[in-house]
Amino acid sequence: MNTPTAARTPERILQRLDWQVIRRLDGLLQGDYRTLFYGYGVDFADLREYQPGDDVRYIDWNVTARLATPYVRQYVEDREVTAWFLLDLSPSMDFGSVQSQKRAVLIDCVATLARLLTRHGNRVGAIFYGSRVERTIPARSGRLHVLRLINDLLKQPQLPRAPFTDLRPLVEAGLHGIRRRTLVFIVSDFISAPGWDQALRLLNQRHEVIAIRLWDPREMELPDAGPLILEDAETGEQLYVDTRDKTFRKRFEEEGRRREAALQETFKRAGVDVLTLSTDEDLVRAIVRFATLRQQRRKHA
Repeated sequence: MNTPTAARTPERILQRLDWQVIRRLDGLLQGDYRTLFYGYGVDFADLREYQPGDDVRYIDWNVTARLATPYVRQYVEDREVTAWFLLDLSPSMDFGSVQSQKRAVLIDCVATLARLLTRHGNRVGAIFYGSRVERTIPARSGRLHVLRLINDLLKQPQLPRAPFTDLRPLVEAGLHGIRRRTLVFIVSDFISAPGWDQALRLLNQRHEVIAIRLWDPREMELPDAGPLILEDAETGEQLYVDTRDKTFRKRFEEEGRRREAALQETFKRAGVDVLTLSTDEDLVRAIVRFATLRQQRRKHA
């Protein structure tokens, strides 16, 4: 949400989130965030024979081939966890309504999750991507570190128009740069050139990956607002359209649904859970919905 500059300081943002988001989440989830952060921060413990219901991602294929019987790896949770945020800050993230841009939603979401993790002694780090992988913030814990992360996000400049975003370098940065098995959040609108899906599958084989997909309703449905000039957020290319044309609006919506279906299929093939967050949606409601879906999925696994 666009607010006066004074209200966009790291301290003000974190205070607002503590009161308006985190307190509500504590009440709704009773402080139990295992439904949200399940599966992260684990060390290898032992091998045992596969049993129905086990997560197939934990099958040790080398041992399985050698013994001709499926075996799965067992892990024990660490008391302290390191989580990583892979952050897409490309030009399309500056799109949104007058009330809220995707970049502002990204800052609120990342700050909330980082605060939830670090207040229990866990560490968080981040990798920033603009037109390329630009910087890495080392993983640390504590409130001051969350404030630093928010500050760096606020200072990250909005980029001029650029060639189409390619998320593959960002995902590969996580794949090659994060050594120990951990929790990885990829925060993006996933408007990208193709070719990042294979890196996503490999990343999810090594870590617990959660995709946080940000979107704006105007990317899916055009209002009947008469003649407009649409501008590509990535390249700056402009196109004159008449939104009074029902046929054009219908084609726009159908194309949006096709893109959405293809994206969801990519996440499904990679085995990645997705938190979908709109610029006009309540952050608490979205996080609780996501946590509930993960809990139900585990019960029926």
